Amino acid sequence: IINDKVGNKILAVTYCPLTGSAIGWNRVISGQETTFGVSGLLYNTNLIPYDRATGSNWSQMLLESVNGQNINKEIQLYRVVETTWATWKEMFPQSKVVSTNTGYSRNYQNFPYGDYRTNNDNILFPVKPEDNRLPKKERVLGIVVNGTSKAYRFSSFAGGTSVVSDNVGGEDIVVVGSKNKNFLAAYKSKSSDNKILEFTAVQNDSVIVMEDNEGNKYNVFGEVVSGNRTGQMLGTTSSFIAYWFAWGAFYHNSTIYQ
Repeated sequence: IINDKVGNKILAVTYCPLTGSAIGWNRVISGQETTFGVSGLLYNTNLIPYDRATGSNWSQMLLESVNGQNINKEIQLYRVVETTWATWKEMFPQSKVVSTNTGYSRNYQNFPYGDYRTNNDNILFPVKPEDNRLPKKERVLGIVVNGTSKAYRFSSFAGGTSVVSDNVGGEDIVVVGSKNKNFLAAYKSKSSDNKILEFTAVQNDSVIVMEDNEGNKYNVFGEVVSGNRTGQMLGTTSSFIAYWFAWGAFYHNSTIYQ
């Protein structure tokens, strides 16, 4: 877990290597800034952080507190894009990188679970329910809207950057991604003035990933970087990447985009 401030965002970035899920959320809970730590507990093999203000435990993939003073409080998500370092450097070459000089004696280059990331059948702890529609370790982008969940496969975004317009839980969304560049991201399709926009993918551009029917161009965070709506951002969705076995266990009624 990294507790940080980026601009005016007070955030924690949590990563669970067992479920392959990286999620960013607001560290201000009920008006009080806090930090998060690793409790050492797991639920369905997924990370359970705790907040240091109250000691409440939070389920990373359920996106809410599961016990303590903050029980049932939901996580306010921030936009996180998971990709390769090569792709990130193309998109944001001036980025700062978090230092590994944390003051703790730890090898941050060492993955502690051997071949866990590459051995598709190696799951250290059981999960319930099991969903065998996809390979266990396949990475998917999962979205939850109004209690409805849907998963998107990287294989659906092969052959360059692709855009999918969809409706999940009654919400019009757009999913943009590239299997080759190893990223998937989802946003609401409505503009700030409540218009439903239509999107097409943009190829061979290091910054821009899609364009709407008004001619506005967007980066991977759903931010307009060129056009009449420059500076505006598409609405966030409750979405993140995880291994399929974990997504299927937490959101077992998910449909799978084909």
